[in-house]
Amino acid sequence: MSLFTATPASASTPPHRAQTVPAKKRARFHTLAVHEVRPLTDDAVEVTFTVPAALADEYDYLPGQYVALRTRIDGVEVRRSYSLCRAPDHRTPEDRVAGRGTRLSVAVKRDEGGLFSTWAQTQLRPGDTIDVMSPQGTFTSALGDLDHRHVVGIAAGSGITPLMSLAHTVLAASDTARFTLLYTNRSTLDVMFLEELADLKDRYPTRLTLHHVLSREQRTAPVLSGRIDEEKLRTIFGVLLPPETVDEWFLCGPLALVDLCREVLADVGVDRAHIRFELFTTGDEPARAARPVQVRAGEKTVRIEVTLDGVSSTVESPVDAHESVLNAALRVRPDAPFACAGGVCGTCRARVVEGSVTMTENYALEPEELARGFVLTCQSHPTSDRLVVDYDV
Repeated sequence: MSLFTATPASASTPPHRAQTVPAKKRARFHTLAVHEVRPLTDDAVEVTFTVPAALADEYDYLPGQYVALRTRIDGVEVRRSYSLCRAPDHRTPEDRVAGRGTRLSVAVKRDEGGLFSTWAQTQLRPGDTIDVMSPQGTFTSALGDLDHRHVVGIAAGSGITPLMSLAHTVLAASDTARFTLLYTNRSTLDVMFLEELADLKDRYPTRLTLHHVLSREQRTAPVLSGRIDEEKLRTIFGVLLPPETVDEWFLCGPLALVDLCREVLADVGVDRAHIRFELFTTGDEPARAARPVQVRAGEKTVRIEVTLDGVSSTVESPVDAHESVLNAALRVRPDAPFACAGGVCGTCRARVVEGSVTMTENYALEPEELARGFVLTCQSHPTSDRLVVDYDV
């Protein structure tokens, strides 16, 4: 799925709990080979990468996390973020000793006119290589002990991708954990991972509940037919998904659906702390790298200091240019992290150490992170004469 947002999370230890990813350095790109490109629907594919043993620890991840992909198409650098759609394949100590690598998979759904998604479906082949950033994101469970817990996922279209990983992990973590998926699509032909969901239901018949809502295909139950609006959602909560029975909610899809779910859940008394959400991007436009900015003699500037990988760099940004912190940073640190450049994925997150900024959009940071001084540098514009940001925190 092309992304996002989420809330802070924690994890506990194996074998019957969600595994904790080892602490590692800042996420960075590595070139990985494509192992397989598998059709999911007429307009979606699953892309699986081979992770060599030397990089396996860098790509350990929690269910619900995502990776940013970077490649060049027709000579232009393109970046996209996609959720990891398979349950984590954490290596055992024996695997590490034997030097075994692992694999990771993302699902790419073609958007009309989408540059990367069209290329991935029509031209990407096994053996090709793509730069893949190590996993990031906090769209993960905070429950820890999953015994007797009920987790619900609400997804639209390719929003199913992180929920596939989460559902597998929750159900495998405890014999008493339950997972309910409310999944909306236009028709049966648009349902991604249809066979995998059926297999998962066969494996956990009493603990996995699936509700497919089809907007352009009539279902036997009227509540599962048509577009999800507020009235339908309240009916679903009243008949199929009583909120008081749910311990944790995961919402993944377009902004309108996610906002609707959050508003209705809040209205029926669900604590925001129990709701995690992730958004689609607003489109499949290429993420923009630094635009040219020149400092003219005598014009007023903002002094921006950027710390990345322990090295500090300074750049002057013209006040009248109104450029983002990321744009300025890329002029002196081309390796500054970013993916969507739209305030959605959170890849460009950094902490303001000194000075102040204003953010244009923020779909990726929670209030707790904002209170600690974190910002999205792609959306941040300096409001002080001097600004110091740290990507390493």
